[in-house]
Amino acid sequence: MKKWHLIIDVEKCVDCNNCFMSCKDEHVDNDWPGYTRPQPRHGHRWINIMRAERGQYPLVDVSYRPTPCMHCEDAPCIHASKGSITKRADGIVMIDPVKAKGQQELINACPYQAIWWNQEQDVPQKCTLCAHLLDQGWKQPRCVQACPTSALRAVCADDTEMSRIYTAEKLEVLKPEANTQPSVFYKNLYRFNKCFIGGSIAANQKGIVDCIEGAKVTLLQGKDKLTETLTDNFGDFKFDQLAENSGKYVIQVQMPGFPAAEVTLELTSSKNIGTIYLS
Repeated sequence: MKKWHLIIDVEKCVDCNNCFMSCKDEHVDNDWPGYTRPQPRHGHRWINIMRAERGQYPLVDVSYRPTPCMHCEDAPCIHASKGSITKRADGIVMIDPVKAKGQQELINACPYQAIWWNQEQDVPQKCTLCAHLLDQGWKQPRCVQACPTSALRAVCADDTEMSRIYTAEKLEVLKPEANTQPSVFYKNLYRFNKCFIGGSIAANQKGIVDCIEGAKVTLLQGKDKLTETLTDNFGDFKFDQLAENSGKYVIQVQMPGFPAAEVTLELTSSKNIGTIYLS
């Protein structure tokens, strides 16, 4: 049985908010009987774009993570809903706007904070993946259609095909510890939830301090060599996808014609170690 999934590439999201605005355009002041009541003009973010800044000046990056309902296979909201929330055969989790009326407590049942309370309509609401449009034959929901960078991708596939895509594209899910089996998958999620160590290599050559291109920089933890890279033409290097609070690291620098250099640091969050000068 084919089911709908959403793949979100964090690296491609530029926080343009087209997905958010297209969701508003589709649902604000529009009642879709059997699917959902009108979305409030303000307050609700059925696709909520979260932001994360990493590093320190001048080595800083910012990433954005669109976060809709995860349309979980084992959705906690369904278990808490007294029959007012169901999962369709195509994988879309739906809140019945009639049966869920008055159940404000359901907003606390979602571990992803994806359910919102509509005070005017007296009903909990969330992303429906534009089920009303998909049922009319649309090939994708509005948010996917509106994304100019292809950061969002809707895929209708069976479990075998989705498993292949998951492995091939190195996808991840939010909060795997929640064990909800989401149908929303993320690519390049490390940009949001992992750390980096970066810096620059320079040297004083004949009285002129200049950046060093092509220096070999090696990252070690304890006696284990994790990875290595070469500095770019600005003398910069960066090691990414490191866990927060992951302990002590050693950076070794080698460049023909210069003595080797070494720096030790404790990693708590993304770190710009500045410039390492080769003597």
